[in-house]
Amino acid sequence: MTGAYQANATDTIIALGGVDFLADASGALFEPDTRSLIVADCHFEKGSAFTRRGHVIPPFDTQDTLIRLEALVQRFRPKMLVSLGDGFHDRQARARLSDDDVGRLSNLARKAELIWVAGNHDPEPIENLPGHSVTELVIGAVTLRHEPGGAGDFEIAGHLHPAAKIAGRGRAVRRRCFVSDSRRCILPAFGAYTGGLNIYDDAFAPLFARDSWRIYALGRERLYAIAPTLLLAD
Repeated sequence: MTGAYQANATDTIIALGGVDFLADASGALFEPDTRSLIVADCHFEKGSAFTRRGHVIPPFDTQDTLIRLEALVQRFRPKMLVSLGDGFHDRQARARLSDDDVGRLSNLARKAELIWVAGNHDPEPIENLPGHSVTELVIGAVTLRHEPGGAGDFEIAGHLHPAAKIAGRGRAVRRRCFVSDSRRCILPAFGAYTGGLNIYDDAFAPLFARDSWRIYALGRERLYAIAPTLLLAD
């Protein structure tokens, strides 16, 4: 495809099972051979869900998340756009989508095949939206699923919203991050209102040996490989 993204020497590559995935500062992964663009935990309509429970917050999270997705699709020109579970914050999120946001999703579907991997927030297919719903997806020897820890040799997952707390010059900063080793990679949450779980949380302990994990924190324009000695618990 003319204009398709070409990797360069400065890109961050996460290799799993003989497949090279390009990790992007947006929190997305891109697999060049199949031209698959992968994001996790968009949580569309999380803001409206909170508003219904009496927490008044700006209702623009879905719009913001979709605008960032549109920019990624424009840059990478994928054949397939994969939502790695929890694309929607709850089962009623479709009814709360604005017409403009439905139009944005439809426009994305005209540029790339939309794949909705089931998550714990959206375990059933969302009706009346473009795309295909699956439980898992396989690229080469790598299984893509929402919750990590499944069977198989190699996996990419979301669900845990990893974040790194990093010791700085007299202060600590917190950044969403990729966490990976030779077997699995967990993506940071992509949604505008999604928080982050410190990678020292017990939820990560059975998934990674801490002497072998690799942490890539999201910056404004690039990823930063973080030395384990700089990581802090909450």
